[in-house]
Amino acid sequence: MTARQAGRDLDTSRPHSARMYDYFLGGKDHFEVDTDAALVAADAHPGIYVTARENRAFMHRATRVLAQEHGIRQWLDIGTGIPTEPNLHQVAQSVAPDARVVYADNDPLVLKYAERLMRSTTQGRTAYIEADVTHPDALMSAVDASQVLDFDQPIALSLNALMHFITDPHDPYAIVRRLLDSLPAGSALAMNHCTPDFDPVTWNKVAEIYTGSGTPVQFRSHGDVRRFFDGLDLIDPGVCCCHRWRPAAPADGTEPTDAQIGLLAGVAIKR
Repeated sequence: MTARQAGRDLDTSRPHSARMYDYFLGGKDHFEVDTDAALVAADAHPGIYVTARENRAFMHRATRVLAQEHGIRQWLDIGTGIPTEPNLHQVAQSVAPDARVVYADNDPLVLKYAERLMRSTTQGRTAYIEADVTHPDALMSAVDASQVLDFDQPIALSLNALMHFITDPHDPYAIVRRLLDSLPAGSALAMNHCTPDFDPVTWNKVAEIYTGSGTPVQFRSHGDVRRFFDGLDLIDPGVCCCHRWRPAAPADGTEPTDAQIGLLAGVAIKR
């Protein structure tokens, strides 16, 4: 599919989670229907803007840790979303210029702006594929066909703010296991996931708003998020609220609360 075809295929009749996320981050790649839905969600939980920023900040920190401390040089980022600089490959290549990244998403709007994801260093490589995580076999076949990643070397699987959009009927745990089964020992899983644990009333309301707008979500407890890492070796500090995973000092000396963020995060290594 070309970018021009993607533009024709955009559905602007109802809000889309990636475009709502772009709005929360202060981006410009969204439509009025997305803004309206985002404002309803923000009315239920004003801290959702902070959640979006902390999600992005976790991706930056996790990428650097995997590159600097674990020698990872390859990433598969699924549920990429609308490009927002610095993108994952820019963070990885700032540590390791030869890093390789494959991005995957099934939103035509992401494809429209995919050229932003292709601005690699000369030593590294990037690629974008259109694929749906609920069809992991087809997704991994497309990744393999891109010939960007070497499946004999460790690969970090990045699933940020994605799996809470995969409800139980799709068997999200089986999807993650299938993806990880394709990766060699020494690979990693880095993910975060919305949870109602810290403020059930507010986050259940946010879930109702997303689901009611046509984007089903399933926010999960700490125990249920921890299950995604079964069989892997979690690195410190384990699964915790997103901003507490290897935190940087807040620029203004303050930090949000767990209830405000409502996002669990963890990084683990495959044996």
